[in-house]
Amino acid sequence: MSSGIATFHHGEFADLAALCAAKKSQSLTVSLCIPTLNEEDTIGEVLRCLKHHLVDDVPLIDELAVVDSGSTDRTREIARAAGADVYLAADILPECGPARGKGENIWKATAQLRGDILCFVDGDVRNMHPRFVYGPLGVLLHQPTVSYVKGFYDRPHAAVEIGQRPAGGGRVTEALVRPLFSLFFPALAGFVQPLAGEYAVRRTVLESISMPTGYGVEAAHLIDVLLKFGAEALAQCDLEERLHRHQDTTALGRMSFAILQTFFARARAAGLLQTAEDLPQLYRHFVREEGVMRLIEVPYGDIDRPPLVDVAAYRTLRLQ
Repeated sequence: MSSGIATFHHGEFADLAALCAAKKSQSLTVSLCIPTLNEEDTIGEVLRCLKHHLVDDVPLIDELAVVDSGSTDRTREIARAAGADVYLAADILPECGPARGKGENIWKATAQLRGDILCFVDGDVRNMHPRFVYGPLGVLLHQPTVSYVKGFYDRPHAAVEIGQRPAGGGRVTEALVRPLFSLFFPALAGFVQPLAGEYAVRRTVLESISMPTGYGVEAAHLIDVLLKFGAEALAQCDLEERLHRHQDTTALGRMSFAILQTFFARARAAGLLQTAEDLPQLYRHFVREEGVMRLIEVPYGDIDRPPLVDVAAYRTLRLQ
């Protein structure tokens, strides 16, 4: 595949003993984090799989953690029982003030966890396999010039039932993110799954970039790493197939709104686009209630967290 992005396959890194040796020879530590919000149906099996293969069988992962946004189900209880260190995002760097969202979990995880390399996987994966971790991680252990590795995969849906094979990214990727990247950041258009939740990144990179607290975090990572470290720091790894919960179109609309806010801010800062400094903060959509369409306005509440290296409380944590 020629995408302009350095591309690997998880099978290149399936020798876990060799990966452990590579990690040891470079004196690196690895933390694995699952950001969660109400994932009680899947988080137990996700953690059991990863702990069995990557902690108990071979010591590839030095720290296995869940950072939770405030689940109201049994996510945290199940995660603890499965052997993970469990943190409530609100309890990490409380002096920085409250926020919620996937990006907040990742920012807080970067602050809390100790690894030189941080790996992330989503908590709703229904076919969890250690390749989702060792694939992206393996690239970093064998490619010292690469700093950020995204996973990509097929995402089966109803089309599979009629003999079609899905290709490319999800709905938000293909309808929104890929066109935007193609127009403004063409070096990033070669990512198959730019919004994938499975990736590995060196701490020195992740702590040096800002992060939106919501769903814009995945797009923000790629743009910021590209602008700060160059395309040679980026790579992707084929993980084959991933099964997970699909969101409805209303949720995807809210996600797209958050990504657009993130994208416009970064494109404007890079001098690629001129927009108003303060974009509208209400996302509007419709629902039918008692036969009548009703307009719903949802406020956009995400904020941009600063690079952790600029946060005094983080520097204190790292010295402990």
